[in-house]
Amino acid sequence: MAQRPRGTSTEFSRRRFMETIGAIAATTALAHGVARAQAPQPASPATPARGQGGGKHGMLIVDGQIHIWTGHKPANPNHRQINDFTAEDALKEMDEAGVNAALIHPPGWDPNSNSLAVEAARKYPYRFAILGNFPLDKPESKTGIERMKGQPGMLGLRFALIQPRQQTWLTDGSLDWLWPAAERASMPVALLGPGLLQAIPKVAQRHSGLKLIIDHYGRPDKTWSHLPELLSTAKFPNVALKATGAPSYSGEAYPYGDIHGHIRKLYDAFGPERMFWGTDITRMPISWRQCVTMFTEEIPWLSSKDRELIMGRALCNWLGWNLQADAAAATRHIPS
Repeated sequence: MAQRPRGTSTEFSRRRFMETIGAIAATTALAHGVARAQAPQPASPATPARGQGGGKHGMLIVDGQIHIWTGHKPANPNHRQINDFTAEDALKEMDEAGVNAALIHPPGWDPNSNSLAVEAARKYPYRFAILGNFPLDKPESKTGIERMKGQPGMLGLRFALIQPRQQTWLTDGSLDWLWPAAERASMPVALLGPGLLQAIPKVAQRHSGLKLIIDHYGRPDKTWSHLPELLSTAKFPNVALKATGAPSYSGEAYPYGDIHGHIRKLYDAFGPERMFWGTDITRMPISWRQCVTMFTEEIPWLSSKDRELIMGRALCNWLGWNLQADAAAATRHIPS
């Protein structure tokens, strides 16, 4: 079990907080038309995100997917087989890697994971937000969005439909009620599961006001044989791609050069405004820092502007995560 960081809910790292504020302020100009509250710029230059290649530019780094849990070992053996990975554990590693914030996806192996995520977002609103979930096959399922929306840090939904009973849900009409409900509630939906690339075009066309996110590069096989079908979904402006878990889809060692060409094709198709970097860190074979530097140092064809979008700003824009406002509000509670 990782040691808890010195910062707690009342005694967190002031230095790390100021780095986050600096990175947010330095990238405000990259909003690309997404409305958000403006705050006065600091008099001094933005402090680099520590331990992160490219941090000299004050880049905002937001991880598009992490899990936190307590009291249960992950059902997926690829994740760290530990009973607890808490918000504080994540913050310690994020600080070491220069990651400013992260989007929590409550995992299915911890039945209390949604509540745990909400508590993390409540305690650390400048560091965490959530894509929540709820059972989709229960009598109360159709009121799930109403229950989730408005909870601290809740910016959308995420469903990993990988259990045997869920194998056909994306294509057999079982979720036809979900799409209009999420659209009405303005809740983006991230998805993973069999039939996803066949379902996305139909859902995206019928519900043009619903923002959809394809998880983990569409979960490629060893040859990325799904790539043409994945690329075709980019024509829908309400579909985005999570570039998460890249090392697990490569047959090489860091910096995973065998998949850079695939990433380039996806970048060309989706653009930096709809491509979101992230890790799923607890199943990565490398450190969080290396997950960052794979994109900030090892992919030379990314411009500085596009790199900043992919590394966090685009995700914030897509989900309406106003980190600047959250961080400003949090300053009222910082101990001197």
